[in-house]
Formats: sequence, structure tokens, C-alpha cells
Amino acid sequence: MKTRLITSAVGIAILLLVMAFFDTILFEVVITAICLIALHEIYKALDFEKADYVYYGFAVYTVIVMLNNFKFARVALLPISYIFAVYLTICMILNSKSLNFTKLGGMALFSGIVIICFYSLIYLKGFLPREQYQFDAVYFIFLTLGFAWGGDSAAYFAGRAFGKHKLAPVVSPHKTVEGAIGGLLGSMLLGVVITAIYKTFCGRIVGVPIENLGLTYYIIIIIMAGVASILGIMGDLFASTVKRQCGIKDYGTIFPGHGGILDRFDSVLFIAPFVSMVVTAVFYHFTKIM
Repeated sequence: MKTRLITSAVGIAILLLVMAFFDTILFEVVITAICLIALHEIYKALDFEKADYVYYGFAVYTVIVMLNNFKFARVALLPISYIFAVYLTICMILNSKSLNFTKLGGMALFSGIVIICFYSLIYLKGFLPREQYQFDAVYFIFLTLGFAWGGDSAAYFAGRAFGKHKLAPVVSPHKTVEGAIGGLLGSMLLGVVITAIYKTFCGRIVGVPIENLGLTYYIIIIIMAGVASILGIMGDLFASTVKRQCGIKDYGTIFPGHGGILDRFDSVLFIAPFVSMVVTAVFYHFTKIM
């Protein structure tokens, strides 16, 4: 427990440091690096260590996707996507005897989910530039992580204190229904707290004035937190399923007491795209037509 708490404290400090340089390319660089480490964890879990060309192909493609906020990367995305598809096809043909196509399909699926997740955070920065929307992107990124990690922490403690009924005994024996309910409440609580803090310091979300919406906005956040909590559990169970299939306990050791990047970000996998879609398709689109 002590190791987990120390690691969490250090992680939060690093997160705050990175967010302090949100307006610089450091944010994109850090998110890209985290994504590449996560992909390498998948690559190792699926035992591709004798097929480095698979990881290198995914790595190059990931960098282009993650830099999509910059014009040169947007221009290059389509041709790079095509080249990447051709590259993988050639690799499959040349290594048809040694390459496990089922594992390659699993690598493609899991990598796609991871890339979409981390790109969603970068996308929010590009969609809500600070000169126009102040710190709205920062708020929604913290909200995303709060939904995920607030739910994780609450589920952990609620499960230890009250857990009796198994949620998914085959995939993740330690998860309980009581823990899931605690996680749901934790996501809701932290979402409200983050929103209240943002309101205190910034007064409003540009285009969505909190002071005018009042309680209605908090209800929206609570509903989002409820959906996010379910998506967080889904991401957690998905990552656990892969670990069980691969016969490993953790994806890595980068976070003492927590495991690897994927062990810490598994609950974020489906929450980040969800929040990004809600923000872009509902909040700002809706307020522009009102």
C-alpha cells in the first residue's frame, strides 16, 4: 500500500508538471512517449520480441497520429496510413511461416484502442486552443483522468471494505459488484470536485457558462461520470482479459506497486474517446447553435 501511495503521489506531481507546460509541445511529446511505451507493453505481452519490425511499424505510425495537431502531420496522415498498411501486408507475406496472424490481429486491435485513447487527449488540446477557450482543454483532460482514476481508487477501497459479490470471476477474480458501485460514486464525486475547482478559478467554461447552467451542468457531469465509470470497468476488464490470455500478471514495472502504463491507464482507454466525443459533439457544437 505504501509503495502504491508513493507512486501515485509522484505520478500526480509529474502530471501537474506536464500540464504546467500544456501550451508547449512538451504535452504532445509526453503523451506520445506514454503511448509508445504502452504499445511496447502490448508487443511484449503478445510475445512479438522476435518480430521487431511489427513494433517499429506501429511506433512510426503512432508518432504521426499523435502529432496530428500540427499541419505537416495532418498532411502526412493519409499517405503514412497507406504506407503502414502496405508495410504490414509485406511483413505478413514475407514472414507467413513464423508470424502468428491471430496475435498480429490482437496487436492491431489493442494498439488501435490505445492510440485512439491517447490521441483523444491531444485532440482536446487542438480542438480547444487556449487563446480562444482559455483552459477548457485542461479542465476536460483532468475530468477524463478524474473519472478514470477516481473510479479506480474508490472501487479499490470499496471492494476491500464491502466486496462480497464477484463482478467478473473468470477475467478478474478480485473485482466485485460492491467495488464497481464504489467506483461509480468515486467517478461522480471527483468529476463534481474538479468542476467546482475549475469554476472557482476560471468562472466558466467558454461557451458553456457554468454560472448560468448551475445545477444542470453538474447533473450533466454526474451522468457523464456514470457512463465513464462503466467504460472504465470495460477497459479494465479488457486489459485483464488480454493479460489472462497471455499468462502475465502485469504489463510492466514502470510504476512500482501499480505495474506498467497499461495497468495504470486501462480504465482510461474508453473514457478518453468518450469525453472527447461528448465535448466536441455536444458541448461546443450545441452552444454554437443556441
